Amino acid sequence: MILSFVREGRAGSVEATVERVEDPAAVGQTAEALDFPCLTARVTHPGRGYGAMFGWVQLVCSSDDASGGTVFGMDPFVLFPDSRSPYCYFGPAPTLFDSPARLDRAPMSWLAHTFLAWTPIAETIHRHVVPLVGFAWGFDIDTTGNITIHGPTPLPDTAWNGHLPLLRTHHPAWTFAPQPTTRDRNT
Repeated sequence: MILSFVREGRAGSVEATVERVEDPAAVGQTAEALDFPCLTARVTHPGRGYGAMFGWVQLVCSSDDASGGTVFGMDPFVLFPDSRSPYCYFGPAPTLFDSPARLDRAPMSWLAHTFLAWTPIAETIHRHVVPLVGFAWGFDIDTTGNITIHGPTPLPDTAWNGHLPLLRTHHPAWTFAPQPTTRDRNT
C-alpha cells in the first residue's frame, strides 16, 4: 500500500507492507514469531536534513492487554518502554519495522493504528506533533491457533483525532495538532 502526504508543500509517500513471518531469524525475531505479521513502512520525501525528519506514532488495541481490547494504548519501541516521546521511531525518513508475536496461540485480536508525523524544528521547545498520514494493520488468532493478518489499510482523517485524548494524557509535555480533514486540506 502506498499513501501520499504533503509536508510544508512538498509531496511524499509511505509504502507499507505487512507480511507473514516465514523465517523469524531473518527479521531478528525468535521462533515464536513464525506465522505472525511483520510490518515495514518506508518514507519517501524530497526533504534533506531536518526537512527529512519524521516520526512514527503507533497505538495498539489488543484483547490480551489489561483493557481486554476495549481501548487503544501507546506502543513504544520495546527497548525504550519508559520513553517520554510519543514516537516509537524518529529520524531522517525513518523506516518503521514491527513484528508483534505471542508465546502461545490463544484466541485474541491485535490492531495497530500507525501514523507518520513530524515535529517542526522551530517548535522543539513546545514539542509539537503534526500528523501526516495513518494506516491500520494487525492480526487475529482463532480458537485453533491460526493467525489471520489484516492490512495495511488507510485510516480515515478522523482516526488521529480520536486518539488525541490518549496522546495528550500520556505525553503532557507535548502538543498534538489535529489531523485536518480532506475537505479542510482542499479549501
